[in-house]
Amino acid sequence: MKFLKAFGAFWYDFIIGDDWKIAVAVVIALALLFAAMTIGLFGETGLTLLGGALVIAAFTISLSIDTRPKRR
Repeated sequence: MKFLKAFGAFWYDFIIGDDWKIAVAVVIALALLFAAMTIGLFGETGLTLLGGALVIAAFTISLSIDTRPKRR
């Protein structure tokens, strides 16, 4: 049982890490990419470019949320 708890804690820390917003954004980006692939929206090159753009957008949004000035 101790092994399962340690195993779960490792994967939680590995995936979520310090910033849960990045993990959620990447999961959403991958879900959108999967949806585009399922309906055949783009070819292989288009899906690759869309996936890269979605992940970059996810990191950019997360970074802008974390670095915005705090309201008083």
